[in-house]
Amino acid sequence: MIHYIDRFPDREILDTNRKYLYFGGTAYLGLQTDNEFQAFLINNIRKYGSSYGASRNSNVRFSIFEEVEHYLAKLVGSSACTTMSSGYLAAQLLVQYFCSPTYKLFYAPHTHTALFSTKQKSYATFTALNIAIRQHLEIKKGGIPILLMDSVDFSGGNYPDFSGLRSLPLDKIVLVIDDSHGIGILGENGRGVYGLIKKMKPKELLVCCSLGKGLGIQAGAIFGNQTRIEELKRSEFFGGASPPSPAFLATLMDSKTLINKKRIQLIQNISFFWSHLRYKKEFITIDGHPGFSFMNTGLADYLENQEIIITNFNYPTDHSGMMQRIVISSNHAEHDILRLAACINEYYSNSDHGLRDANREGNH
Repeated sequence: MIHYIDRFPDREILDTNRKYLYFGGTAYLGLQTDNEFQAFLINNIRKYGSSYGASRNSNVRFSIFEEVEHYLAKLVGSSACTTMSSGYLAAQLLVQYFCSPTYKLFYAPHTHTALFSTKQKSYATFTALNIAIRQHLEIKKGGIPILLMDSVDFSGGNYPDFSGLRSLPLDKIVLVIDDSHGIGILGENGRGVYGLIKKMKPKELLVCCSLGKGLGIQAGAIFGNQTRIEELKRSEFFGGASPPSPAFLATLMDSKTLINKKRIQLIQNISFFWSHLRYKKEFITIDGHPGFSFMNTGLADYLENQEIIITNFNYPTDHSGMMQRIVISSNHAEHDILRLAACINEYYSNSDHGLRDANREGNH
């Protein structure tokens, strides 16, 4: 069921005068509706304006861009960083840059569409990917292999073990990792996966991400070595695109203490939910992440009847598979989480639900 709303979906949403608890979306730290965060943003809009459409290569430049990029690079542990107006655009800058005869693109299982530029498909398994890359490396002048993948795979792979990635000849591969669901959330102080993957010693590592999920601002970022980042910044793609709003970037700097506080609260909320959930095996979880995926086709409908809305739609198109996910945020109160856990426990304790859904899935 589609719900049309007129306010940002926080811990609750209102649709046609009916109130629902909301456990979906990607506002993991709840910054988008936080009063302190909004106050920083409003003050920065007064200083920097509501938007900024000039090129980063203009003869008049805001210093906040370099200031934030230095901060972000230090946070994740890379030598350099550049920002874009969205995570999707950051990913596309990398894809377009590597679309040349010098390189050969390979896609890991379940890679997000942001990293695609053609109708090329992801490999179904890392075993098939491993075979394809090794065969390619045997071909002289076949191009440097570029492996594109997501850090967080909501089907249960990749972070934190990256077992499939470790099976590859990484010393011969340039890795392009989308960490949109990790930055601000995973790793020490929300630094994401850059340092973890860097330890695997790939030929080169580039990480892109949206800053709109974990860090609450409309912007994207790319992390890598200084030489590569400078090359990306000299491209027509970078110079021709409008940058992120300087007001949003300044708000990120102002909110560092708040973000740390919200991350601690998120960790507590995740633990609280998990401790009250009896049917843990029904969910696909990622260590430290607030998203809980599941395959049961009836649970979302049951929760909606209990006035609880979760992520439940075909993604990324109407013809794609169903994405079903419960998302805990920093803004959820304990009584919200207790109600959610109680409804889930009640659903699975009712054998009629389990039998009905097993039969329905068997008929597909």
